[in-house]
Amino acid sequence: MVKKSNVSSDFLAAAVDVRCSFQTLVVLLVAALVVGAVYLTAESGYLMQEDEEGQKVRPAVCDLFSGRWVYDNESYPLYKEEECTFMSDQLACGKFGRSDLNFQHWRWQPHQCDLPRFNATALLERLRNKRLVFVGDSLNRGQWVSMVCLLDKVIPRGRKYMHNNGSALITFKAKDYNAKIEFYWAPLLVESNSDDPVSHRLPDRIVRAQAIEKHARHWSDADILVFNTYLWWRRPQMKVLWGSFNTTDGIYKKIKMLRSYEMALKTWSDWLEIHVNRTKTQLFFMSMSPTHERAEEWGGMKGGNCYSETEMISKEGYIGDGTDPNMMRIVDAGVYELQTRGVNVQMINITQLSEYRKEGHPSIHRKQWEPLTEEQKSNPLGYADCIHWCLPGVPDVWNELLYAYIFNNVSN
Repeated sequence: MVKKSNVSSDFLAAAVDVRCSFQTLVVLLVAALVVGAVYLTAESGYLMQEDEEGQKVRPAVCDLFSGRWVYDNESYPLYKEEECTFMSDQLACGKFGRSDLNFQHWRWQPHQCDLPRFNATALLERLRNKRLVFVGDSLNRGQWVSMVCLLDKVIPRGRKYMHNNGSALITFKAKDYNAKIEFYWAPLLVESNSDDPVSHRLPDRIVRAQAIEKHARHWSDADILVFNTYLWWRRPQMKVLWGSFNTTDGIYKKIKMLRSYEMALKTWSDWLEIHVNRTKTQLFFMSMSPTHERAEEWGGMKGGNCYSETEMISKEGYIGDGTDPNMMRIVDAGVYELQTRGVNVQMINITQLSEYRKEGHPSIHRKQWEPLTEEQKSNPLGYADCIHWCLPGVPDVWNELLYAYIFNNVSN
């Protein structure tokens, strides 16, 4: 009997050991899965927020565009102006005499979640053997320069190059990834007499509102397309051409700006519906970049502008008169119409967050393409650039938002 009891005890002890070992194994597996999930979440840039118990969770909906600016001089800027190999003199405000650089240290903080940290290596890996093309005007070119600077710092010297043969297309290539980050000059998206990338400031602006193929053939095979067009439409009327610039039998007609803008976006959307590869290409449209050309709009000096501004606008929800909601509604309607036809274009709403940043413009701290007259020098308000943005600066946040959308396919 005693021997039988010992056998039973030994059997029970072994069973307990096996059960404990199995439970330990399960615990270890669960822990590994949790750690892996946390790691993958951090690496892929998923948007995270905390629940009531302080636990990180991925929200069902997070409005990245609703938030506030937070001063962060530890993490920002994301790169240094002088260290960006391909910085533009139009945007290099420090190089051209700006000494107050606090504008570089602001981080955008959404109300409901955290904006994922920009990971240049992860984005380059995503872009391996691919093309990311920014299409639009000089504001989109500024965002492209920002993206190049964000990626430049992780690419070794000699493993990157910039190609610009004077055409509308400029290519930055990361050789080890066979990745191209490009900018294509098309300030009105459709064909116009302002399509020359250098000589485009003409007194009489003309658009072929129903012609886009001249431009589109340069970016039809892109994997990611980022569009914008607002600035060059800012006039009461546009002259629209039916016909060709190369013939004399074209029909010209002046049309109200909003109607001509709508016509151009219809041409753009029709081209996307027919030609874009819906399973391959990610499509984005940047909302209007605000200007700060009238200081009285934010309570400043009458006749003033962004010149000498060093602080942002603090009034929540501030919208300046330079922002045209009617134009944005036309874009929204066009994007929605495309979605009903199975083409997913995602809006990146940079307008409100940029409205606050009156101090982020180059003002007089940029390369002047023509020598200033003595009269201009005596009145810097007259030549201050309150349209474009210093780098590092606001466009870097635009690219952080774009980065979040590229990796997360965030729904509008």
